[in-house]
Formats: sequence, C-alpha cells, structure tokens
Amino acid sequence: MSQYIRTGVSIVGAGHTKFGKVDDTLEQLIAAAATEAVEDSGIAPDEIDAVFLGHFNSALVPDGFASSLIFQAYPELRFKPATRCENACASGAAAIYAGINAIRAGNARTVLVVGAEKMTHRSTPDVTASLAGAGYQNSAFESGLSFPQIFAVAAEAYRERFGDPLETMAKIAAKNHENAMGNPLAHMHKALDFDACNSISNSNPVIAPPLRLTDCSPITDGAAALILTAEENSRAFERAAHIRAAIHINDFLPMASRDFPSFDGPAMAIASALDTAGIGTNDLDFAEVHDCFTIAELLIYEAMGLAPKGRGGDALADGTVYRDGRLPVNLSGGLKAKGHPVGATGVSMHALSYRQVTNQAGGIQKTGARLGLVFNMGGAVVANYATVIEAAGA
Repeated sequence: MSQYIRTGVSIVGAGHTKFGKVDDTLEQLIAAAATEAVEDSGIAPDEIDAVFLGHFNSALVPDGFASSLIFQAYPELRFKPATRCENACASGAAAIYAGINAIRAGNARTVLVVGAEKMTHRSTPDVTASLAGAGYQNSAFESGLSFPQIFAVAAEAYRERFGDPLETMAKIAAKNHENAMGNPLAHMHKALDFDACNSISNSNPVIAPPLRLTDCSPITDGAAALILTAEENSRAFERAAHIRAAIHINDFLPMASRDFPSFDGPAMAIASALDTAGIGTNDLDFAEVHDCFTIAELLIYEAMGLAPKGRGGDALADGTVYRDGRLPVNLSGGLKAKGHPVGATGVSMHALSYRQVTNQAGGIQKTGARLGLVFNMGGAVVANYATVIEAAGA
C-alpha cells in the first residue's frame, strides 16, 4: 500500500476560460479564471489563505514574475502568500499539489489555484524553441530535439518494438476531436474522421516523421482555476469533490538514462494513485490524460493497465475509451483538441473532472460519473501527476 493516505482536501469551485487564440493578456486570463472559480465556490475572497499559479513561461511572455497577477481578480487577496509553480507541461498540477500540501500541512485552510499560459502571440518556431527548453540541455542530441521530434522518437520506437502505431494514433485523434465538439471551451471545434487523421495532405502535413499535424496538440491560450479547501470544511459548500489520491513521481531528465519511450513514471504514478484510493481501473468512470501527442495517449492506455504493452490499440478496438465505452478517456477533447496552454493544462484537467463528478460538465457530461482519474505529465515523461477525484458522498 502506498505511504500516502487520503489527502483530506476537496475541490469546491472551478473556473475555466475559453481555450484558443484569444486577445486577452495573460493577466486578463488569470483574473477571469480566478474570478469564476471564486464565484462558483461562493467563498469570500478574504477567506482564501494562499494562491498558487501554474505557469510555464520559459520566455513565452514578458510577465515572468506572474504569481501576484492573481491579485488582480480581487483586492482582498493583497498580502496573501502567492507562489508560481513550474514543472514543464505539468506546471498546473504542480500548483494544485502545492495547494494540497499547504492545506495538509496546516498552513492554509482554503487556497486558490490558477493555471495560465499565453502562447499564440508568438510564432510557431518561437513557441517550439521555448517548449524544447523542458528537454535535457546537456546532450547535443537531446537538446537539438523539439517536443514533436521527441515524441516522434517514441512513435518510431513503438513501431520497432510492437508494430506501426499510426492507424491507432489516427483513431485517438479522431476520437478526441469528436469529443471536443461537445465542449464549448475547447480550442478546436472541427470534427475530423479517421481518414482525415490517417492521411497526409496539405491540411495534415508531416510535422516530425512519423507524426502528422493531427497527432499534435495545438498552440493555445487559456486559463483555469480551482478552489481547494480542507475536506472537513467542504460540507459548507454547495458542490464538492474530494481528492481521494494525489501522487507525484519524477523520473530522470535525460532520455538516455531511461528506456524511453517506456512510460514507467506514468505507470508507477497511476498505479500508486489507484492503490492509495483503494480502487482499480474498473472502478473509474472516466479519465482525463495528457495527450500532448497521440502516441502519448496510446502509451498512457498501457500505463493505466487498459491493455498490455504493445497492445494499447485494443482499448480503442473494444470501445473501452470512447465516449460510450466502459472508461471514456478525454471526454473534454484532451490536449489534442481542447488545447494545450501549457501552464493551464493540469488545472484544466482537474477543473473539468471536478465538473464531471459534480454533474456540471454540460455537453461532455458522462451520466452518473462519480470517480475519475487525472494524469498530467511534464516534459518527455519526466514529471508525472496522477489524481483520483470523487464526488462528495461517493
């Protein structure tokens, strides 16, 4: 059994901006998400004890010191402790876990967590170079890889070991685009069928062989926010969901130090979270996972134990991960179609999962959803955060 026991922390409010290419500044995105979360919870701003911001930045915007921008939402937040958390594409989960730890340590009773990123104002080459800074820089080979190229390495290694994954990856892309059609907050509202995702064309070029454009998440602006509080305090709120387990595991940064693309870190984090929660995958109603590239979602199926290594496609073939399947994955559209504003991603995944288990997910709601898994990943399978969220009273 894991050394971690029930967190004793609940989510009692959430905010989420529209993802996509937006005119709002980073400051405006942060304030909008924070305001919605506070209003959703019904808490008075002066009752918030601390704020945490998930924000990758890495030269994307000039607002490098952004934690106090959350104060722009409410003047009552002035003089509260504010901390920016960064762990590559898992910066949002890092901020949530910092908030959880502050509550568990007794340093706070209620915290506001915001994840935000402004990306679309920069050119695609600039964003690609910035994100590549999350890779290992002390290797001439690895430092020369963009993240599409890193996950292209994963796809090629999968092909060599188990067979060509491209058709399975196209099915994942088509599934997530279809799911996003029901999510008004998603960046992309364009249904793409399997044939469109599995072909190479002017509208679907190869980005990093063998990855096609439809295998890659888009460059996105957006923000999301949560109100966390001690579980015993959650009964005072109209809608609450408990964080039943929260596991964070980091791996070596150099890919050469690991059997890349083996997803050992994700498998360990997910297994530990389920063990801590006292459940198995069969108990879950849905999962939101980190599909920065379609090959990543395929490997996460295997890390979750939905299929043996090399057989992740079975989870699609038997219908398990589709909207009407036993365990729908990425009902939101995932990073692939919902969008991937890096610092916001982990908070978004938790916010929409909170809405799922409290029956507030609208067009992406799974009827009767009570128990969900969130998996947010940073870097090339380096920072791994697995959270189990359950409806209060489940």
